[in-house]
Amino acid sequence: MELDIMHVDMDAFFASVEQLDNPEFRRKPVIVGGIDLENRGVVSTASYEARKYGVKSAMSVVEARRLCPEGIFVKGRHSRYREISEKIFRIFNTYTPLVEKVSIDEAFLDLTGCHRLFGSSVEIGKKIKNKIKEQLGLTASIGLSYNKFLAKLASGMDKPDGFFIIDDNNVDKILNKLCVGEVWGIGKKTEQLLLSKGIKTVGMLRHLSKSDLKGILGKQGLQLYYLARGIDDRHVEPGSDIKSISHEETFSDDLIDPDEVMSHLMNMSERVARRLRKNCLKGSTVFIKVRYNNRVTLTRRTTIKEYVDDTDSIYRTGLLLIKKHNLLSKPIRLLGIGMANLTDNNGIQLSLFTDRVRKKRLTSTIDKIKDRYGEKSITRGRNLT
Repeated sequence: MELDIMHVDMDAFFASVEQLDNPEFRRKPVIVGGIDLENRGVVSTASYEARKYGVKSAMSVVEARRLCPEGIFVKGRHSRYREISEKIFRIFNTYTPLVEKVSIDEAFLDLTGCHRLFGSSVEIGKKIKNKIKEQLGLTASIGLSYNKFLAKLASGMDKPDGFFIIDDNNVDKILNKLCVGEVWGIGKKTEQLLLSKGIKTVGMLRHLSKSDLKGILGKQGLQLYYLARGIDDRHVEPGSDIKSISHEETFSDDLIDPDEVMSHLMNMSERVARRLRKNCLKGSTVFIKVRYNNRVTLTRRTTIKEYVDDTDSIYRTGLLLIKKHNLLSKPIRLLGIGMANLTDNNGIQLSLFTDRVRKKRLTSTIDKIKDRYGEKSITRGRNLT
């Protein structure tokens, strides 16, 4: 197999852009976040200089000021971050048209067929890192491997400004130590189920047969069987614009209890909302996808009056769709929710109502906590049922 799949993740992107635009900020601690006159905001991104003082994402601005009184505190400028992101993606497209945008500062690249023009995958990775640094003054961490799953793992192994390769020499060692909750596609409830059976690491997963995993997790068990062995057949899917953002899950046991359906719907709505906010997007069309145990699949959608990026709005609208179309009439095998009709949230006039401001602060705080401590660090009450 060729090492042709690359994952690129920008380092402390928002803070790095602020240092790029303000030469006096360079090599100084920069803290980007929802900062207001009353210091009620939280830290979104801290430069690596600020992290040396103990400043972390999701930390209150008050605490960050206490730890780093000489820090430079700035509000986020999402329109500027999108502008720089476009320049970064143009660099990617210099080497391959097969670029999949994951978020404003993250992408997968398929380098198949590019070697005659640009050299080996390692050489291309070095060229991309050098171009980003020379043209923009920013650093990126790159992971290189055989597929998306392994490339994504690799990019997080040597941050910041790293270049890590997962190949035949180290793949088994890395996977065996990996916690099951870090595997793509394993959600909170699946992780809890595996942990309840004493399965804590991918190494333990690898000792189970296909039939064992299928018996525990159904169809998803087969997927995990292959991921545990570093096998991932997902393709890099290029596209200049994100048309929709969604999340869906297939269940080993059909969903019958309405409360359980609502719990999963809330969890998926939160994932969709976080991806919207990470990409500086809002949407006005909510869609629900349901597949029953008889394999009949239904999709229903509705367009609301405003563009949103918060969990509650997405969840409530999805719930209304389920009730309106009586989608709980049969046992559910697959459930999904998503947003379409997306737009840059910088072009939307923000509501001045107090509850909107409070909701925005709350969702921002939740994002920062999960960015720092992981998806499972904070959970809504609905998801505990």
